[in-house]
Amino acid sequence: MAEEASLFDRAFEEIELIGRHIDMLKVTKEMQPIGIIRLSEVLNIPKHKVRYSLRLLEKEGLIIATNEGAMVSDKYEEFIGGVSGQFEDLIGRINRIRQS
Repeated sequence: MAEEASLFDRAFEEIELIGRHIDMLKVTKEMQPIGIIRLSEVLNIPKHKVRYSLRLLEKEGLIIATNEGAMVSDKYEEFIGGVSGQFEDLIGRINRIRQS
């Protein structure tokens, strides 16, 4: 039973991480350009986690690093528009696993 809990714990952590990335994107869009310290303050997230998320979002092409701070890229609207569908897909997969 403990192994099952750890598997689910990791899934929950990943969902939380996705939520943090989406929150960061939305705040960046609203306040761009925005730096790490300000993002940390606004989202109440430690700076090292902000750095990690920004690095990942930049790698995905959703954030652009500038001297003034982070800005969203032209991929932002398409990504945000597709978030709901991605969650629906995830829910569908979970429901299929639950039913099997």
